[in-house]
Amino acid sequence: MTHGVRGRAVRWFGPKDLRLETVHLPHPGAGEVLVRVAWCGVCGSDLHEIADGPHAIPVDRPHPLSGAVAPLTLGHEFAGEVAATGPGVADLPVGAPVAVEPNYRCGRCRACREGRTEVCAAFGFAGLMGDGGMAEYALLPAYMVHRLPDGFDLAVAAVLEPAAVALHGLRRSTFAAGQTAVVVGLGPVGLLVCALLREAGAGLVVGVDPVPARRELARRFGADAVLEPDADVAGTVEDLTGGDRAHVAFEVVGSQPAVDTALASLRSGGELLLLGLVERLVLPAFDMVNAELRITTSVGYRDCHPELIRLVTAGRLDLAALVSDVVTLADAPAVLLDLAAGARIAGKLLVDCRDTS
Repeated sequence: MTHGVRGRAVRWFGPKDLRLETVHLPHPGAGEVLVRVAWCGVCGSDLHEIADGPHAIPVDRPHPLSGAVAPLTLGHEFAGEVAATGPGVADLPVGAPVAVEPNYRCGRCRACREGRTEVCAAFGFAGLMGDGGMAEYALLPAYMVHRLPDGFDLAVAAVLEPAAVALHGLRRSTFAAGQTAVVVGLGPVGLLVCALLREAGAGLVVGVDPVPARRELARRFGADAVLEPDADVAGTVEDLTGGDRAHVAFEVVGSQPAVDTALASLRSGGELLLLGLVERLVLPAFDMVNAELRITTSVGYRDCHPELIRLVTAGRLDLAALVSDVVTLADAPAVLLDLAAGARIAGKLLVDCRDTS
């Protein structure tokens, strides 16, 4: 494979302009790994770029770490097998199963020197700021690639990335075992927050979402109670806790109403953990100060994949239950355009990137 490979890839050219193209990837250079992709998940950020981007995709100048500029290959939730490695890459033999932690980091800025690579000054994701994994092959920096135990389900491995978002959010919060938590937004990351709260010993987990299928799925992921957002969430949480309300509320939507619901569910001294992305919020500062409420934010992840791999291998975290739909690489552009236009699924959509021709 000295001259690299050719393979199909789903490429973003502009809003509502996705194309399945054949691209050439060179043989890996120093510190690089060529991955033969098996499965790639679809994220809400992908759909935002398809609907009305660019939001994160570089179009005017290349990203400083990836060097990429649109058009580029989508997909940052993916897993596969090592196809080739460049000089200086150890412990990743050809054929080894791998999961991808797709965040770029420079290693030089203050955040990186402090170990906070998720907020690197040149932060970005392969699949958004550089070519990603909705393709038959992906060429990546070796630091993104985690070797998996032999026999690890690669479809499950593609869900490790959103699980890392959930785990990092949980780690950023002040949650402790035995406490009550509310999760507002039961998309894939919200469901995974529920599962990880249960694994961490939550006393009570309450999920909130308008979609019945997601509320039902939340019960499988550890929610003790599930509510519609237009229900009296705060009153119900108060009843369930004997008047105490929640210690931590996770907002996983990125909207003013979701934030309002999350804040209203908190006890005095409670914490709002923001995982959803929203440009601006209006906060009830007077009430928050008088109740000494805290707000914590969380973005991306760092050092989460090893723990998640251990949890899955030990049978303590069921990521397979999150997958509700599967589509082939050839059919992915049409399906993604439908989802970007408003079609809904209950859980996680995976793209089968394996060459079945």
